[in-house]
Amino acid sequence: MGAETVAILGGTGPQGRGMALRFARAGVGVVIGSRDASRARETAAALGAGGGDDGEGALRVTGADNAVASRAAEIVFVAVPWEAHASTLRSLVAELAGRIVVDLVNPLEFDQRGPVCVLVPEGSSAEQAQAILPESTVVSGFHHVSAKLLLDESGGIDTDILVCGDDREAKRRVMALADRIPGARAVDAGPLRLAQFLEGLTAVILSVNRQYRTNTGVHLTNLDVARARD
Repeated sequence: MGAETVAILGGTGPQGRGMALRFARAGVGVVIGSRDASRARETAAALGAGGGDDGEGALRVTGADNAVASRAAEIVFVAVPWEAHASTLRSLVAELAGRIVVDLVNPLEFDQRGPVCVLVPEGSSAEQAQAILPESTVVSGFHHVSAKLLLDESGGIDTDILVCGDDREAKRRVMALADRIPGARAVDAGPLRLAQFLEGLTAVILSVNRQYRTNTGVHLTNLDVARARD
């Protein structure tokens, strides 16, 4: 395991691929996880061939099945569809023990009027993850980052990344990763019990994006994050 390597479960989807690309271009090693190891390796090869910011060399991206990916990093991002959230985590309890698990899953469903939040008995997707993974440290974040913007290599993503969690050191490490993405600003949004509001806000942002045909993010005004972290 290494601090400069992260794993992304569900890394073959748009959000996972976008995060893998941004982290890898920032110099972080990435292991893409999937139920299908061959698909994960294909995705990793396609991303890695793009090269670094200097246009030379391959990015540090590899692919594996979810279990192998979970064991390969100290920080594991969960980017699977909501429908597969609980079953995926239940199958990886042992592999994720002792890891920092960053849950960015949004419990949403869609109808003719757009996105709507799904009621989660535990309170949020992140709290469900913590209930399933008692030996892991769960952090909630990256919910509002547009997959389209992450995959657009023409510039930074220009957004705040709100992070919730009960473990201060785990949050610090996740926020440090967020700050490595050009244009991103990590914000400590409080304890894990507030994750439900981060997840729910995603429905609002998706609705705004649908109305205005854009890919907006979140910016908090009048905030000095350097001062807050001191």
